[in-house]
Amino acid sequence: MIRRAVFVVSVLLTALGGLPPGAVRAEPPSALGDLVDAAAQRLQTADAVAANKWLTGAPITDPARVQQVLAAVTADALAVGVPPDYATTVFTDQINATEGVQYSRFSWWKFDPSAAPADAPDLAASRSVIDGLNHEMVTQIGRQWPVLQSPDCAAALSAAKNTVADARGFDALYRQALD
Repeated sequence: MIRRAVFVVSVLLTALGGLPPGAVRAEPPSALGDLVDAAAQRLQTADAVAANKWLTGAPITDPARVQQVLAAVTADALAVGVPPDYATTVFTDQINATEGVQYSRFSWWKFDPSAAPADAPDLAASRSVIDGLNHEMVTQIGRQWPVLQSPDCAAALSAAKNTVADARGFDALYRQALD
């Protein structure tokens, strides 16, 4: 099942111009819908990244890559008027969630080696998708800054997460990661 999913990820990344699996856009339910959908798409890259790391023996955590991502989103945040500390916090959470999904996959494959992937997309291709989604997320944070700072933010964010998770068919793991 996972082998097939990893193959499908690879095909989709290529066929859809770099979009991760399930990348049919979920309809945004609110002002925060596009932001949450970009975050969901970013999370969906975790399976392909985990498969690559599993097969190459690379560690899940990559401090150099984390610093590269945080530097890029800080620069993007400054360009759109988002406080850099806010962007750093958001993306640290995103990175932690993605790593959590990867650890879950590694655990599954450790317990059931027959479920482990036989092949995986190139890590550089997945990272290119992630970088584009990071940029989109910072852009959306800038556009939706007033909503993100409003008293209605928690309700709007909760509604957007539920709608996007439902539209993407997220399981409990991905729902937790999106939360």
